[in-house]
Amino acid sequence: MPSGQSTSGVGRVIAGRYLLLNQLGSGGMGHVWLAHDQRLACEVALKEIVFRDPAEAGHEREARVARARAEARHAAGLRGHPHVVTVHDVLEHDGLPWIVMEYVAGAVDLRELVARRGPLAPAECARIGLAVLDALTAGHQRGVMHRDVKPANILLAPDRTGAPYGRILLTDYGISVQPDAGETRYTLTSVLVGTAGYLAPERATGGPPTPAADLFSLGCTLYHGVEGHGPFERESHLAEITAIVMEEPRPPVRAGALGPVLEAMLIKDPGTRISAAEAEVALSRIVTPQPETYARTQTDLGSQPPWAQPTLAPQTPVPPTQLPVPPIVPDGFGPPLVSSSGGSRRRTRPRVLHSALAGLLGLALAGGGVWYAVAQQPPGGDGDSGGTGTGSGTGSKLPYGKDLGLSAPLKDGDCVTVDWSGEELFKGTARMSLDPTCGGKPPDGQVMAFVPAASAAEARERGPAQCEERTEEIRGKLADVRSYAVVPTEEGFESAGKRSACLVLGAHGPVYGPIGGHRKLGSAFADTATMQKRDCLDVRSNRDARLVACEQPHDEVVLGFTRLGADVTLSDARTESDVVCGRDVPPRDYGFDPSVYKAGSWTSEGPWKSGTHFVVCTVRKQNGGTMEGDES
Repeated sequence: MPSGQSTSGVGRVIAGRYLLLNQLGSGGMGHVWLAHDQRLACEVALKEIVFRDPAEAGHEREARVARARAEARHAAGLRGHPHVVTVHDVLEHDGLPWIVMEYVAGAVDLRELVARRGPLAPAECARIGLAVLDALTAGHQRGVMHRDVKPANILLAPDRTGAPYGRILLTDYGISVQPDAGETRYTLTSVLVGTAGYLAPERATGGPPTPAADLFSLGCTLYHGVEGHGPFERESHLAEITAIVMEEPRPPVRAGALGPVLEAMLIKDPGTRISAAEAEVALSRIVTPQPETYARTQTDLGSQPPWAQPTLAPQTPVPPTQLPVPPIVPDGFGPPLVSSSGGSRRRTRPRVLHSALAGLLGLALAGGGVWYAVAQQPPGGDGDSGGTGTGSGTGSKLPYGKDLGLSAPLKDGDCVTVDWSGEELFKGTARMSLDPTCGGKPPDGQVMAFVPAASAAEARERGPAQCEERTEEIRGKLADVRSYAVVPTEEGFESAGKRSACLVLGAHGPVYGPIGGHRKLGSAFADTATMQKRDCLDVRSNRDARLVACEQPHDEVVLGFTRLGADVTLSDARTESDVVCGRDVPPRDYGFDPSVYKAGSWTSEGPWKSGTHFVVCTVRKQNGGTMEGDES
């Protein structure tokens, strides 16, 4: 075995304290593990140094060990910064250092996110840029240069409210230095420090690390986010470095209002490159357009944040009903959802049913990615060979092509089931069918919005990103869903109403019923998949919860979601979930007096069938009384 090679594995205990659970990833310096801190009973991330061959271990061991200590010191100096992964400790085990870091649950790095769902909207990239710029500036003020800003070193995770990608974190200070502190640079003289394709030209030619160089790398990173590839991406690292020094970046095609900012960040001369303060102002204007610029940028919806979008296809409100709607339990659901409270609850007041309020929450386990139905079809392809639509009554072309299987254009609120040609969800070609009852068979998702386009080509280019923005709010309220854009073909563009349909689909299984504003007042929840943050529940028994108006008496309020371990059975979950919710989603964090209220929870079979093990966390009164709405 090569000297110093990692022999660690699942179940090994590091420094008598940290139990390794599974490997999260690998990088240039080694592996990152998810570990359980047995002393504090919490999960942490451990970075392990790995030497891949004896020669490396012999002449670079000292440099790598010192570099790990420097990473811990530099990142620890930024402890508490909202956009930097917290480093807790650096320790030695078997003669090698391990860095103990914050474990960011549900995180996905920017590189992986773009690979999964395609390029991001310009406004979203600008939001990411602001957060990373804030982290870099905090380091620069301490004299610390990051030197390796790239998509893989930017993590996006749900924030405390559950908003998908609401938390943005810069990680991996493994090659950062403090040039002005006389600090040794722990690297071989023949090796460039950084990542090819994201190095500033002055660094590629041997210049010192500076804030301007980190800003250039950030520009390359945001370019990758909005375009789907780097500005200097080539067939080899050497070609990339040559392009950085000698060539201009490829002109962006999707960047919209972000384009001029990227151009200013990627100026080769660091003396004329945009400053951090100027970049902050420019990015802020994209995230929150100013009144004087809104009219100018309004036509470029991809450059607008979701809350600046005009209402393109308003949904028809669902009229409230005054009569309770019996539970809809489609075939194959198995046992209904269950509250861990253990039994029925005594009524203290009569109920009046109205529409429910909804807030912002959701864990994007699968990245909340955006997909679209005709991604594999070239413009003017076989989307309509020999078929005619039947839904429009005009004999028009199939709106979305023959492969999708829909003969009529989708309508707002349509529930769909999806069969995938591949073995995995969201892999291969989707074939859809409508579920008119939205419950006869557990639906996979529902149409939530539409985005118009001037042409089929524009729909293909802009529809997926726009659908993601249009469905962001509803996805933020649910635990495990994704955006999916059904884009018309060239031949079916007219019959599709010149617009793409924006669906929300379950990320790992069905959604088991209507979602969002399409849920009827008084309807019973057959599965936790349709429960949303700030839903108010009328609890008839520990297996019967119904959606009611929060301004009227109710038994529980949904606060958020959490996940139980892969080894926890559904039966065990129903006894453990209250305690876990009290720890992960404590009602006191939402302003509820712990002397009056306590944590509650709901489980159902759906999340256990999908393997996600999601639990809905609620708040209820300790005495079992109703809540009046003034606490929401």
